[in-house]
Parts: sequence; structure tokens; C-alpha cells
Amino acid sequence: MNRDMAWRALEIMYRIRLFEEKGKAHYQQNRLAGNFLGAFHSYIGQEAVATGVSLALRNDDYVFSTHRGHGHALARGIAVKKVMAELRGKVDGCSRGRGGSMHLFDPALGFLGGNGIVGGGLPLALGTAYAAYYRGTDQITVCFFGDGAASQGTFHESLNMAVLWKLPVVFVCENNGYAVMTPVRETICIPHIADRAAAYGMQGYAVDGNDVGAVYQQAEEAVSRARQGAGPTLLECKTYRIDSHCMMLPEIRAEKELAEWKAQDPIARWEKYLADNRIADGDAREELRARVAAEIEDADRLADESQYPDAAEFLEEIKCAN
Repeated sequence: MNRDMAWRALEIMYRIRLFEEKGKAHYQQNRLAGNFLGAFHSYIGQEAVATGVSLALRNDDYVFSTHRGHGHALARGIAVKKVMAELRGKVDGCSRGRGGSMHLFDPALGFLGGNGIVGGGLPLALGTAYAAYYRGTDQITVCFFGDGAASQGTFHESLNMAVLWKLPVVFVCENNGYAVMTPVRETICIPHIADRAAAYGMQGYAVDGNDVGAVYQQAEEAVSRARQGAGPTLLECKTYRIDSHCMMLPEIRAEKELAEWKAQDPIARWEKYLADNRIADGDAREELRARVAAEIEDADRLADESQYPDAAEFLEEIKCAN
């Protein structure tokens, strides 16, 4: 990763972190008033995964997200104001207020949505990957999913088909240690989910998901292989979500475990890397963080000013769908 990209990585991670903190604060204050649609799945602690993978992509590639998708959307380049408005159910949101937190969508950026179904994006990713193969382009598809989805039937079916057809897709497992409240160690009997790739003749790699440089390097290699027609890759990024699953369920993880992972904060680690390699000093980082914070505040103000969708439009859309 060159110096410019290293700086860009920090900017993206700041944007995700500050966005999530603002969104979480609003959710905690206003969820009973109906200002948010559904649950709020915080991405705090996992910023290095979305950032490292997205930096390896081109603008014409495709991305499938998850229910925990704010970080994916922001790293892909969806405007902060559009994501913030969507969380608030407003018409200026990226899904026009129809999708809310779990259904962010922007086809112009190849961002083909989050999914409330665990593992729901896995088979969908085969569609765009096959389309690129059929057209003869070198576009690739990235599909994010969690450790819980790695035990869904769609996971195995999708990996098998991707290898059979040698599709240009990178499956990115964000292993944050828990499927809602169930530890991964209680559901998967091998040390690395990436090891499952071998059963399908696929390349599989496990990487430190809190090291954005390591994520980028491994993602770039997988993307390059797919572009060259060498087929799919399973990339497991071992990370940790700092907040509870969806802000509504109680915290069940041990304080010691939480403290150990907080000490591995991906942003703090990258700040140290930038300082140690004389890429950005403390003043430069503070200036960047302040600029991103102002961007978040502006997006929040615009979301406040935006209107809720007209109920009559929903009725017309339902009629058209039928």
C-alpha cells in the first residue's frame, strides 16, 4: 500500500467510525420515537475489513453487503448524507427511505445492497459474477458475510458453484467471533473458516481483520486472481465488533474479552503505523479527523431537514409491483 492509499485508508476508517458513533447516539436516544427503521447493527471495530477490501476494487466492480453494512457502503463511496438519511427513513436516503439501516443500495457504484437474511448475498453474488464472465469483462464481485453465514447451506452451494464455473468473485467472511450471541467456537469445529475453501478446490486465506494493510494486501491478491480468470477466493478477516449485536440485545461477552479486543482497535493501530513510517503526524491526523467529523455533522443536519416518504407513493409502488 503506497503512502496516498495509506492516508486514504485512515480517512475511510475515520468516516466509518464517526458515522457509526453519530448513528448509534441517535438510535439510543430516539429509537422509541420512530426515527430509525429496525435495528442498528454497529460496525465499530470492523472498519479495517470494509476499508482494506474496498481499496482493492475498481469503480465498476460489484459489492454485496450484509445487515451490518454501513461501513461497506461508506467504504464503497456512497455519500455520507445519503447513508445518514436512509438510516433515518428519509427520501434523500440512498434507498429513498425505503430500506433503512439493513438495505443500503446504490447501483451506480455497483453496491447492490445489504440483506436482512443471513447469507442472503452469497447466491446473489454469483449473478453479477456470472454476468461479468458472460460479457467477457474483467469486473469482479465481492460478497461480504459473517461467520454465522458460513454455516448456512447457501455458503456451501455458492462456493461450489463459483469454483465449478470459475467465477470472478471474492467471498469475504467477516469473522467477528459471534453469530448474534453465539460464539463461533461453539458452531465451527475448525480453527479457520478459510480452511473450508479447500473442500471446493478454492484458494482460502485467513488474515488479521484489524490490520487494514494486511486486509488490503490479501484482498488485492484475490481480486487480481479473479480478474485474470483464476476463479474465486475465500478471504476470512478475523475481527471483532465492539458493540452488542443490534443495540437491542443485552451484552453477554466478558469484560476481559472486550478489553483485549479494544486494545487492538484497527484505527489506533493504523495511526501508529502512519506515525512510525512518517506518513502522517498527530497534527495531520487530527486535522483529517476534524474534517471528517464536520462532514458527518453536515450529513446529520441534512438528514434532519429531509422529509419522510409520502405514503401515497408507497401505494403506487405496490400497485406497480402487482
